Amino acid sequence: MSVKAKYQPVLDLGEKLAIKDGKVTEENGVLKIKGIAGTQYEKNLLWDKIKQIGGEQPSDLKANISVADESVFHRHTVKSGESLSKIAKHYYGDPMKYKQIFAANTNILKNPDVIHPDQVLVIPNL
Repeated sequence: MSVKAKYQPVLDLGEKLAIKDGKVTEENGVLKIKGIAGTQYEKNLLWDKIKQIGGEQPSDLKANISVADESVFHRHTVKSGESLSKIAKHYYGDPMKYKQIFAANTNILKNPDVIHPDQVLVIPNL
C-alpha cells in the first residue's frame, strides 16, 4: 500500500473541509501535505485523522497546515434542535462552556436559551 493510499482518508477530509492551497507530494516514502484550514477546529480535525491512521508521531507523513482565521476556534451554523450547551459539548467537550459561546455572540444573541437554525455562531478560542 502506498503512503498516499494509507492517508487517503486525510486527503478526503481535507477536500470535505475545503482546505485552501492544498499540495500533496510523496518523496522517499514520506507523504508531504500542505494547506490552509479555515479555522483551528478544522486543523484539529485533520490532525486527529492523521493520528488515527499513523499514530501520535507518524514517520511517513509531514504536514504543514496553517489556519486562515485565527481570531476564532470555528464558525458554527446552528441546526434545528441544537442548544448552546450541545454546541459547547461538541467543540469543547464541556456543555457548561456555552457561556463563552454566548458571550462571543451577544451581537446576535440576546438570550442563551434562544438560538435559531441557520444562525452562524462564533466558537471562540478558549
